[in-house]
Amino acid sequence: MNKETRRSWAEIDLDALAHNYHQLRARAPHSRFVGLVKANAYGHGALPIAKELEALGADYLAVACIAEAEELREGGVTMPIIILGYTAPDETETLIRLNITQTVYDLELAKAFSDAAVALGAKLRCHLKADTGMSRLGVLCREEEIPPAADQLEAMYHLPGLDVEGLFQHFADADTCPEYSEMQIRRYNAILQELERRGCTFRLCHCCAGAATLNYPQAHYDMVRPGILLYGYSPDHACDGMIDVKPVMSVKSRVASVKRLPKGTCISYGRTYTLQRDSVIAAVTIGYADGLPRLLSSKQTFLWKEQNVPQIGRVCMDMCMMDVTDFPGVKVGDEVTIFGAEGSLQEMADTMGTITYELMCGIAPRVPRVYVKK
Repeated sequence: MNKETRRSWAEIDLDALAHNYHQLRARAPHSRFVGLVKANAYGHGALPIAKELEALGADYLAVACIAEAEELREGGVTMPIIILGYTAPDETETLIRLNITQTVYDLELAKAFSDAAVALGAKLRCHLKADTGMSRLGVLCREEEIPPAADQLEAMYHLPGLDVEGLFQHFADADTCPEYSEMQIRRYNAILQELERRGCTFRLCHCCAGAATLNYPQAHYDMVRPGILLYGYSPDHACDGMIDVKPVMSVKSRVASVKRLPKGTCISYGRTYTLQRDSVIAAVTIGYADGLPRLLSSKQTFLWKEQNVPQIGRVCMDMCMMDVTDFPGVKVGDEVTIFGAEGSLQEMADTMGTITYELMCGIAPRVPRVYVKK
């Protein structure tokens, strides 16, 4: 036990990350690879993961906002970084100075970036965004509106302050709906061809996150950007078993107390759980302030020495309890796995009716990330 592992911690397996990276690169061997490190690298720690991906040979990194990009640059990451979300035009100087690529998705925003870059005597590298059916960011590119969409994108392309490197889109349902995804591919191809007919060519065309990387090799184009698969989980049950990936994060905690309690004793806040027998109850040093959802109270198991132990009673802010009556030998200081390679984050997500992304991103900053490599 050391300072980082004395309470609760997230163990990050860099060998598993490398394994997943190589598995994904093999699926798109002729495409460049974007490492998704937004949202603190899905909770894994943006800077250490970015440096590992840089060492592994990734071609680009992707973040959600300028603060995330600044953190990487300040930490010494030099490889290309694209911001997938909104940045205010008054940040143009920072984008150019730090050599950050910006997503541009409407003409008004594009003009503001261009004007700011021209005033600086420079150009801002950017990727244009087409909306083929996600209905979030991007120029709307439906079949009946390809010419007017191309008009907007062409106008952006020729702005004097922009160095337009790429054109991309985002799939809405690449996990489960081939018809919709194939429609999005047709729309993307149509706008790409129309723009190329007008003399607008792109160095990097990209469409595929994780599910699309697996399901639509015809859409790999110049670059792929897998997210959750890089961290060891399927983007949807429809993709289960399609690729061999390993969980990168394991969240672990410690036993703080072990005591005997009589039948009829109520456990934790709200007295939602009552012991049906004389029991041995252990308190564990993890709670909802660490990212363990309160909604999972009495609906999950933890691993102690490779055995599934039921968690009981409401999850508290900083602790929770588990019933160790049937597990003799549990003692104060013992390590307990909440989820990870030995547990089941997917099971926890299914129980809550959510996704693994949310649970990983929810692991709190006060939980140290400990990086291991064999």
